[in-house]
Amino acid sequence: MSSHHIVREKQEPALLVLGIDNFEEELLGQLLEWSPTVITTPDTAEKLNSFGIKIDWIITDDDGAVFTQSDVRLIAAGNSNITQAALKFLTINNYPAVNVITDDLELSDFLPYADKINLVIFNARQKIYPVTSGFSKWKPADEQIELLSPTRALKYIGLLDKGQNRYQTTVDGFFTLNFDEPFLLIAETLN
Repeated sequence: MSSHHIVREKQEPALLVLGIDNFEEELLGQLLEWSPTVITTPDTAEKLNSFGIKIDWIITDDDGAVFTQSDVRLIAAGNSNITQAALKFLTINNYPAVNVITDDLELSDFLPYADKINLVIFNARQKIYPVTSGFSKWKPADEQIELLSPTRALKYIGLLDKGQNRYQTTVDGFFTLNFDEPFLLIAETLN
């Protein structure tokens, strides 16, 4: 029995590639599997092109920039930095989700958008995403979780505090986070 999928535009998370030097090609292939809208920078565009990846949008204020691929459209950064310009574009155009690949993580660029778009950031060996209070997820025992946002009233189940905002799952099963802030950014280690 064959499976046929119709992927509608914006059904899958967009892919924002800000830097790809420390990213595994296999995971990149998984993120590209359903042909997402690909947004990148001029420097990273050349690297993606060398992998044969089709680029939809490039963030640049250089109107005269020439790119190897055809049908590439431009997003002007204007007064925003590249990350904020891309996230602003995605939210204005009603994209529900985005996967971000970056070499240099500046969390402050993402915070204003954490409650506007489903955001997953891949940085080196981490997967980072915002969660709301009551968040629960199944993980195997001994997995590492790091809290990247400050919190004053954290309550957790299924985790062992390892210090410095790092936690470890205690058993195979669900861990749960409860807190007072609108959201927290957490990081999981990629295997």
